[in-house]
Amino acid sequence: MRPEVLNPLFAAADSLKGVGAKLEKPLDRLGLTRVKDFAYHLPDRFIERRRVGALAEAGIGEHIIVKLTADQYRASGSGRGPFRVMATDAEGAQIALTYFGRASFSAKKLLPLNEARWVAGKLEQYGDTLQMVHPDHVAEDGGTALGQTCEPVYPLSDGLTGGRLQPLVEQALDLLPELPEWIEPSVMDRRGWPSWRDALHLVHRARHKEARDRLAYDELFASALALMLVRADNRRRKGIPMQGDGHVRDRLTLPFALTGAQQRSIREIEGDMAQPHPMLRLLQGDVGSGKTVVALLAMLNAIECGKQAALLAPTEILARQHHATLQEMARGTGIEIALLTGRDKGRARESILMGLLDGSVNIVVGTHAIFQESVSYRDLGLVVIDEQHRFGVGQRLMLQQKARGTAHCLAMTATPIPRTLLLAQHGEMEVSQLDELPPGRKPIDTRVVPTERMDDVVAGLVRHVQSGRQAYWVCPMVHENEREDLAAAEERFDALKAVLGEGNVTLVHGQLRPEIKDANMVRFASGEVAVLVATTVIEVGVNVPNASLMVIEQAERFGLAQLHQLRGRVGRGAAESVCLLLRGQTLSETGRERLALMRETQDGFRLAEEDLRLRGGGEILGTRQSGETAFRVATPEQITELLEAAHDDARLLIDRAGANLEGARGEAARIALYLFERDYGVQLLRGG
Repeated sequence: MRPEVLNPLFAAADSLKGVGAKLEKPLDRLGLTRVKDFAYHLPDRFIERRRVGALAEAGIGEHIIVKLTADQYRASGSGRGPFRVMATDAEGAQIALTYFGRASFSAKKLLPLNEARWVAGKLEQYGDTLQMVHPDHVAEDGGTALGQTCEPVYPLSDGLTGGRLQPLVEQALDLLPELPEWIEPSVMDRRGWPSWRDALHLVHRARHKEARDRLAYDELFASALALMLVRADNRRRKGIPMQGDGHVRDRLTLPFALTGAQQRSIREIEGDMAQPHPMLRLLQGDVGSGKTVVALLAMLNAIECGKQAALLAPTEILARQHHATLQEMARGTGIEIALLTGRDKGRARESILMGLLDGSVNIVVGTHAIFQESVSYRDLGLVVIDEQHRFGVGQRLMLQQKARGTAHCLAMTATPIPRTLLLAQHGEMEVSQLDELPPGRKPIDTRVVPTERMDDVVAGLVRHVQSGRQAYWVCPMVHENEREDLAAAEERFDALKAVLGEGNVTLVHGQLRPEIKDANMVRFASGEVAVLVATTVIEVGVNVPNASLMVIEQAERFGLAQLHQLRGRVGRGAAESVCLLLRGQTLSETGRERLALMRETQDGFRLAEEDLRLRGGGEILGTRQSGETAFRVATPEQITELLEAAHDDARLLIDRAGANLEGARGEAARIALYLFERDYGVQLLRGG
């Protein structure tokens, strides 16, 4: 496929008519930066309208299109209430077209008195009067926008309306080229799938399962292909075989016995490190399953072979915790473990950099600072990446490539991932699983409490703090939101501060400046403050043994995997720990099942599978879910249904055409990867 065929799709968003400086930020918040992004910005739902000749033909709650004539304007006496346009239909039936706020300023222009207009909206009853609040469309004739009896409703952001977005989507769809097909004709016929171009047009017009499935398959196919290319490319790279003799590991004295899962994972990792190509392995373990000691043993294996190791953490506080934990575990081994973050300056930083360069530093723990250009290693052999989903492939490569060959890579995640998503998101990696907890770890007492008992919960929190222990309080939102009735961290912080006192409560959320957020986390971790009010930024990476109470407000708004990760912040010390799941007054069947499962089990792997099943049912939650797929089109249901076939087809293509993907179907696969741009699959196809 000639590059110029795809060029219009990869043009900047401002190449579309109507995109100016005012829309740049709203579009950017939605990830709509290029023309192709608009084509793949799929509707959340559709409004299906019926065209009626008179209001009497419609039912309350129905979305309709009807011809109306404005008779009278009615403004509220105070000027703060709604503005109403009283109108009649062809049979003289009256309706109030109601506008609030700034929208009322345009009502007179849209609906001049004694002139007929076509109006689209939802028919409602207000007392004895029919009404339509903020009509969706008002037009002089029944064509153009009102020609759509099935209208798409798109995800929006502040400063962007559906009326502004839809014409941009239409322009993008008009620019779609005809592409060679990359799906076998027999599969297309059997599933009743349209072509790629037709599928994109169809999903913006109406609910169309076959078109949505076709696009989901494309995305899964491109992802599987990219991950296979990454794995194949990794196996071609020159690695550093490492098989230590145990002289450092033998000096390690641990106060506990390793579990069977830890011993199995260590054997798998050592087997990979002994190979002539770089290891690329994911260590997946539930909260408290002992990933850190497995990582340490892998790093000591590298050190026994004369190599250095680096541990990359997503936040400074997590890096500091890892550094302290590793130093405690490795005491007596004689190895040097350094900490390097963006905050380190001057002589302290220079000393660490010199130690890495001359080899006197065996292990460095840090944030992104450890792979900056100014950091060089004498002989880096192993890279360990904690919470690897927080880092891109490019960042991993930058660190691996600081080795003389290509360093071995061990990625770790504390989020149990269902088998289906493992294949979809981590198909380029081998996987080790820590599926048993160390003996003696106490279960966390998990209780579901109605919000009506808030006073009792706060009183219990006060007693908990007075006993010298610490607690977390998690909310789904940062600020109060007029559109959603969700608990907000800032308001809860103010309320608890009034009860417990200024110095006993601190606040952490994603909108705080990083230095303030880190400082507040440190104050809590050090025991300076007793209660940490937060959003889900504390989901991973906080280890405070004295914290033995977790309160999660409006717990029904979180996914199972997220609730499990939050619960895992407690239960790390000697004290009995409690997790209180505060539920709202209205609880859906899915929400009820989710909270019941949290009480029933503390098996993160089971909860992850159940989370995928429950979220596949289509319930829209108030917060972003932990472990959510990285796919733009494919839903959890579609991943379960289509991934295996997409994976098999990608494998067949590589087997037929070779890893360089030459040939007609390989060319089409190249297009698929360009459109979905999974990690660096595109770079591999370009020869990068």
